[in-house]
Amino acid sequence: MKEKLPKVLVILGPTSSGKSDLAIKIAKKFNGEIVSCDSLQIYKGMDLSSGKISKKERKEIQHYLLDVASPKRQFSVAQFQKKAKKAIKKILKKGKLPIVCGGSWFWLKVLIEDIELPEVKPNFLSRKKLQKKSSKELYLILKKIDLKRSREVEKNNKVRLIRSIEIALDCFEFPRIKKRKSYEVLKIGIEVPFEKLKKLIFLRLQKRLKQGMIKEVKKLKESGLSFKKIENFGLECRWIAFYLQGKIDFKKMKENLFKEDCHFAKKQINVFKKDKEIVWIKNFLEAEKIVKKWLKK
Repeated sequence: MKEKLPKVLVILGPTSSGKSDLAIKIAKKFNGEIVSCDSLQIYKGMDLSSGKISKKERKEIQHYLLDVASPKRQFSVAQFQKKAKKAIKKILKKGKLPIVCGGSWFWLKVLIEDIELPEVKPNFLSRKKLQKKSSKELYLILKKIDLKRSREVEKNNKVRLIRSIEIALDCFEFPRIKKRKSYEVLKIGIEVPFEKLKKLIFLRLQKRLKQGMIKEVKKLKESGLSFKKIENFGLECRWIAFYLQGKIDFKKMKENLFKEDCHFAKKQINVFKKDKEIVWIKNFLEAEKIVKKWLKK
């Protein structure tokens, strides 16, 4: 008889699609706790710039993997995998449903497929040279040495591009093997028409700017982070850093933020749509019905 694997629910979708709200509703309905899967929300002091759910918005549902690292240090996908697996184990031990929620696709994949990551140590000499190159140059290097990985990584995320190059050079390509099946997973994706999603992105951006997103990024600089380091976080951090340095004005910053957030959302959708295991839903009632049926199996 096949060993019954513990059940883990995954809720995913593009930026501003309402993943966090849906995860909380599902957690309340099915006695769950949430493991955040976001490569920026792990950092302290990056609440608005990462779109992190506030304590009030969490509605007393326990969340894991938020505010677990200093932005002064790089937090790797291997570290995330280790901590997230520990969190899932803790939730299961309580007799609750682990709900992994996020839009960082590679991190989700590494966690739910339990991929054994390569033990490649950081090459600081190589990193120093690569840091001088632009995101575009780094992407072209990665594309040349590992085409498949270049299609998965974020083109403007210098940290991930450099790490991917580092691993590809050490292993000749980014490893695709050593997957394990540790969980029975149900993946639910939030489907939002793109024109509606663009409006949601715009409203969310307006709200975060009013709440003090620029001030938050300024605080990161005042805490000792260089503008180069802040820019490497990508998206909001990058354009706000440019604005704070006087490289662009407020209007241009806002335009670029909206444009890049929309581009990022489109990329997320394209990646998610390739996964045929994702069950797409439009609202909570659809999700509730699917989860209820899955839990009874």
